[in-house]
Amino acid sequence: MRLLIATTNPGKITEISSLLSYGSVELVTPSDIGLHLDVDETGSTYRENAEIKALAFSQASNLPVLSDDTGLEVEALGGLPGIRSARFVNSAHASDHDRRTLLLKKLAGKPRPWKARFICVATLVIPGHSPISMEGECFGEIIPQERGEQGFGYDSLFLVAGTQKTMAELDLQEKNLISHRAKAVKALIPFIKQ
Repeated sequence: MRLLIATTNPGKITEISSLLSYGSVELVTPSDIGLHLDVDETGSTYRENAEIKALAFSQASNLPVLSDDTGLEVEALGGLPGIRSARFVNSAHASDHDRRTLLLKKLAGKPRPWKARFICVATLVIPGHSPISMEGECFGEIIPQERGEQGFGYDSLFLVAGTQKTMAELDLQEKNLISHRAKAVKALIPFIKQ
């Protein structure tokens, strides 16, 4: 079975591929099949956005699709950046560094610890069937200085509860045991195997 991972984010592709690397599934990316699709994530929840993306990619490719929508929710900011985590900086050319810088700027002066959680909803769409969505979360706190070279996004600022490591200090094997995305994707594996 070919399964299309509906993202162009290299970090997400690496993580999802490492979770789904077993015999009967051939993972492909949009660039592997020459698909260039820009989907507006207009949903008001992670699940809605993941389903919008998965359905659009499935209709365009006629393949089973796995997509996700992920966000960072910081308690001191009332849950921001939330579902707008990737669009936190109001610029089409914003980098992960720009988003981390803005996050720390908004937290400056607020009492620590800056409790936070990552949340991910992963959605599987098989042509002709309803979407199946699963959720995963990971708790921790935001720290004021970046640490670690692994990961992407907000990982270098997110100290994972109970580990003394940021998400960016975990290797892929460690991350796949505790991350929000790993929990959501693993919950879909029985449906992928079917």
